[in-house]
Amino acid sequence: MPVQHGSAIVEQRYHVAGTGPVCIAHSGGPGIDWAYLRMPLLERSHTMVYAEPVGTGASGRLADPRDYNMATYTHFLHALVERLAQPRVSLLGHSHGGFVVQQYALDHPDRVASLILYDTSPVTDESFWSTAVANMDRFAQRHASRHPEVATYVDSLTARLDQLDDDGATTVLRTIMPAYFFDYWGREDEFDPARRAVRMYTDPSRGQGPPFDVREKLPAVAAPTLVLVGAEDFICGPRWARMIHELIPGSELVTLEKSGHMAHLEQAVEFRTTVTGFLRRSAPEQHGHGEG
Repeated sequence: MPVQHGSAIVEQRYHVAGTGPVCIAHSGGPGIDWAYLRMPLLERSHTMVYAEPVGTGASGRLADPRDYNMATYTHFLHALVERLAQPRVSLLGHSHGGFVVQQYALDHPDRVASLILYDTSPVTDESFWSTAVANMDRFAQRHASRHPEVATYVDSLTARLDQLDDDGATTVLRTIMPAYFFDYWGREDEFDPARRAVRMYTDPSRGQGPPFDVREKLPAVAAPTLVLVGAEDFICGPRWARMIHELIPGSELVTLEKSGHMAHLEQAVEFRTTVTGFLRRSAPEQHGHGEG
């Protein structure tokens, strides 16, 4: 799907799976390949439209990497919403994708049927990052005796991805991937394929813009909103989920107790039940669409 960006035309890829009402899913990072967010159980009841964010995978690259910012991501998301030709859509945003979805709901409230804010935050200030680093340090301390490789995790989390190539960034992400799960090593056979498959692209980490902060604006969100969080998510955990819940009037907050940052893999059935129940209560009837 070609999208006008300034004077350039940039390709925006997306992937469609399932049948039923439409829900657009925006993956995290920025710069992580979309496929980790694939949710087959949701596809049984909904047409899931997975955005392949600009700067990743088969989507196009921006001429100036500094342009990977919130305005750009919401611009490309709006182009996808327009392409689907739905009056309003349900949006699911995971992690950084949750930042994008929050901003989109503020910019285009008339196009949003409902929001699922999954393991995300309303702000990425110094407190957000220092909390993530402290949580990662505690994770490393807990697991160091049995998994000495975790001693490198804090350094990997704080590595300058913009100074690496795609393969280097992918290696960093795969290295620290166990920290994103509640019990990675207890279910390693189950989760290792996802760890080996995940890809990261470095161009989006070169974006420039102010720290994300929509705390003062979130009370204006009127769309039905589900805030979904893993109890053991070290980076976008319950503190930030509660903050969103308290700011968005009428929002629902659900904590999945045996999940980290990947509840759609860790507690897939509970995740599906929670999300489909919410969408059935809140989303209008829609029709499916083909891949682009």
